[in-house]
Amino acid sequence: MRAITFDIESISDSIVRGHIDVNEQELTVVAIHDSETGTYSAYFKEELPKLWPILERADMLIGFNSDSFDIPLLNRYYPGDLSHLRSLDLLTEVQKVLGRRIRLQALAEATLNRGKAGDGLKAGEWWKEGKKEKVREYCIEDVRLTRELFDYAVLHGVLKYKDLRTIRDIKLDTSLWTKEPVGAPAMTHALQL
Repeated sequence: MRAITFDIESISDSIVRGHIDVNEQELTVVAIHDSETGTYSAYFKEELPKLWPILERADMLIGFNSDSFDIPLLNRYYPGDLSHLRSLDLLTEVQKVLGRRIRLQALAEATLNRGKAGDGLKAGEWWKEGKKEKVREYCIEDVRLTRELFDYAVLHGVLKYKDLRTIRDIKLDTSLWTKEPVGAPAMTHALQL
């Protein structure tokens, strides 16, 4: 199964009460990990045509807050509809169990013993300062964390988070995460529907 783990960085001048409106965002970079090649790469907005064939050959997209943010934002640039691809949103999986959202930073620190290299707002500042390569590297690092969290969950059936001073487990049913749905062929055709 070919899985693409991905993350998006974006910029906007509008944040309403701490909520980021996908429709107000401008994509700056998309970073991916391709399970078929084991490589990490990133694409600036003008390089997106190179990304589309990779996504179109994927069996699954893996992200963090990807179903409600990354996929809808990326869909604004894609000439088809990426929602036709199977996706796994780690944040959604965690929220199903805990009943609340947990930041990627908190999961990474408790599960992997390391955190993020910054935050999305800082990445926006770097972009506006012309530090595009710094944003690219930051985005790749978020993909690396997301991929390592996915792999950890598949191997151990849990992710961890810190609740006040205690590290707690989030028990996840990962039994279907790496399996092809029965009767579903790999998507090797254009998603431009």
